Amino acid sequence: MPNKSIEINGGNVVYEILGKTGDFIALTPGGRFSKDIPGLKPLARALVDGGYRVLLWDRPNCGKSDVQFYGYSESHMRAETLQQLITKLDVGPCILAGGSGGARDSMLTTMLYPELVTKLVVWNIVGGIYGSFVLGSYYVVPSILAVRGAGMKAVARIGEWQERIAENPDNEARILGQDPDEFLTLMLRWLNAFVSKPGQTIPGVEDEMFDRITVPTLIIRGGENDLDHPKRTSLEVSCLIKGSEIIDPPWPEDAWERAAEKRATGKVKRFNMFDTWVQAAPPILDFLDR
Repeated sequence: MPNKSIEINGGNVVYEILGKTGDFIALTPGGRFSKDIPGLKPLARALVDGGYRVLLWDRPNCGKSDVQFYGYSESHMRAETLQQLITKLDVGPCILAGGSGGARDSMLTTMLYPELVTKLVVWNIVGGIYGSFVLGSYYVVPSILAVRGAGMKAVARIGEWQERIAENPDNEARILGQDPDEFLTLMLRWLNAFVSKPGQTIPGVEDEMFDRITVPTLIIRGGENDLDHPKRTSLEVSCLIKGSEIIDPPWPEDAWERAAEKRATGKVKRFNMFDTWVQAAPPILDFLDR
């Protein structure tokens, strides 16, 4: 089906559904990337071929959806949005699956709204000092510097928000309409979620929250030397989710690093970091079909 949108918490959320029959999988990518980011659709289609329907969505501040600014962290905002999306579309309870930031969003949604989730699949889980530090500095600090320096007009000129405006022109007014002081307070709170703390294996989430995940869970662990999605974090999460299953990555141990190198040297002309994700389809389908 083509793109559709639905209003959630005062903003439009763009989504699409692939497949005609089968249980629903809500599939979430990482970063502030849209559902159309290269690498995600091949995985979605492979899951459809395996007998499932897949819900793809542009999270707030991603793709063509409206920007939104509220919540304890950006992942908390997205979890609330996904809960409303699943409920309004009447596709739940369903399977949640996601990689990188999408893994965190999916885990948090399962923690906060366990009644909506039947199974959980996550990979490329972000954690550790470096991984968390990079996310905070990349996604939050530029907006803090901009709003402190020249208000919301400067925020709207940041490259990442310019991309959101290019995909959805209404976002310019939504950004400019924010109260600068309230926006700064929110950004500082969002930044705090990415500060590594004892008792928080994943950014902004207390370890005790993992006790709320009781559904069958598959974890595809991070690569051996992946600083962004550490192997250690995946192993710790597997300890925190009782009864979870953890498997080695179906892609090479250094897949993330090699993709980053190609991107940095200009050997690829498009985003390539999720290209290996389709390789996860067989183990995911094996897990879901059991």
